[in-house]
Amino acid sequence: PLNVSRSALQNDGFVKKISDYITKKVADKLIGMCKTEKESYEKYWDDISPFIKFGCLKDEKFCDKMNDYILFKDINDKYLTLPEWIKPVEEKNEDTSEDAAENTKETVTGDADPDAAEEKDDRNIIYYVTDLNQQGQYIRMFKEQDMNAVILDHNIDTSFISQLERRNEKYKFMRIDADLTESLKEESSEEELKEAADTLSEVFHKALNNDKLTVKVEKLKDANISSVITLSEEGRRMQDMMKMYSMGGMGMDASMFGADLTLTLNTNHELVNYLLNNKDSEYVTDFCEQLYDLALLSNQPLSPEAMTKFVARSNKIMMLLTK
Repeated sequence: PLNVSRSALQNDGFVKKISDYITKKVADKLIGMCKTEKESYEKYWDDISPFIKFGCLKDEKFCDKMNDYILFKDINDKYLTLPEWIKPVEEKNEDTSEDAAENTKETVTGDADPDAAEEKDDRNIIYYVTDLNQQGQYIRMFKEQDMNAVILDHNIDTSFISQLERRNEKYKFMRIDADLTESLKEESSEEELKEAADTLSEVFHKALNNDKLTVKVEKLKDANISSVITLSEEGRRMQDMMKMYSMGGMGMDASMFGADLTLTLNTNHELVNYLLNNKDSEYVTDFCEQLYDLALLSNQPLSPEAMTKFVARSNKIMMLLTK
């Protein structure tokens, strides 16, 4: 017919068949390029990836075909498919799980729950980066320990990785600053860390006037890092969802997620040890606020008010060096 409405076309069976055919041909072409012309496929990937990811969100059949041929660019500028990314992670986890199983046999005694190990999340973790500049400190820490992460810096990626997790139960995505992995820490006495954590928690809660903030103490391998902020993956996704639905215009920042926000202090750093040994010093409040803001800057931009205070405090601390 000459007069065709949009709704008529959308519900027309022939149009649906044409759409399915085109989608199949596009998927077949992309898969063929990935298998036989990987270099060309990588060259075009950054330009076409948002459209492919959108197609995966809209069409389950297209997603099924493309699942193993979606590329992920890592922090070393290499492109890997999901199977290529997961294989070494699975091999590493298999070795770790065998050791853990052996330890569990030795430690589970008496009234201990033998099913406790089953409650642990055994999915393969894929770390990701959303901002190469903002998360630069975390990227450097990962590289120093030969760890890797993928770059997911497009607006569509939040929805895309959520869909991938629903469809692939073997793995989960976690932003690089959502937690500090054991690979970044040195071995240390739990009793010693607990004692330091109790002392510093009290000091920081009082200095920052923030009882919701979780304060942890770790002995990090990198002695140049004094403090690190982490926000749980669940809290971050809630934050992203609120921003997506325009709820972020109310001055929302990470502090709204106090239950998930964690400040980790590095006992390998001289300033942290100073606070630990001089908790009654007149400079404690300034140093605590400065360490918190420095950690927050590596996680997200400061609000205008917080930035003003940070600059004034930085000048004040530098003046102490001239006395």
